[in-house]
Amino acid sequence: MTDFLGEFRPKMRRSVGVFAKQPRPGQVKTRLCPPLSHLEAAELYRVSLEETVQRLAAGPFTPVLFYAGELDYFRTTFPGHVLCPQGEGDLGQRMERALLTLLQAGCRSALLVGSDSPDLPLALLESAFTALETVAAVVSPAADGGYVLIGESRHHPELFREIPWSSDLVLGLTRQRAAAAGIPLRELAGWEDVDDLDSLRALLQRSPDSATAGHARQRLGSYLSL
Repeated sequence: MTDFLGEFRPKMRRSVGVFAKQPRPGQVKTRLCPPLSHLEAAELYRVSLEETVQRLAAGPFTPVLFYAGELDYFRTTFPGHVLCPQGEGDLGQRMERALLTLLQAGCRSALLVGSDSPDLPLALLESAFTALETVAAVVSPAADGGYVLIGESRHHPELFREIPWSSDLVLGLTRQRAAAAGIPLRELAGWEDVDDLDSLRALLQRSPDSATAGHARQRLGSYLSL
């Protein structure tokens, strides 16, 4: 996949990979359905993804979108950004491939985030890059037992294999894999994904000026008052 990065390599010293899906109803944010309709959930995902990419691009980072869906959609929606297909395999295989792609493209270290934390603090990303100057891998824990960010300065495929993704076991097993393989893993401050109504309400409280929070207040207010 490194061929996709050609002209962008000089700008990629502080690259943040963003896992992105095309916001098709019924394929994104399904844990919000019901009470949201699939169309409403897809719109929320679209806003969250666009806010994530815009915030990263406004900071001292180069976002690289590892996309699933139609290339034309991502070219139209995110012009000028680096686009790489996620490819085949389970989530761990695709994440492993994405980080390896960035490291092989010449990045001294690389981070990977999703689009479920549109208010992820840029300072947390800065802390991750700083930590990767001295350790092999970093994670930022999520409240649901997973993580909102993972990064590497040296690639360790063990961290991504035989993990029950989308479960509350992800972070604990990642710690175990790192310990068993002798991989120095630094845990950063935690943050929250937005994947159900409670976490969406938390976003509104935590980051009321977020574009995603604004969309939720305007379009989904009746659900949030339940």
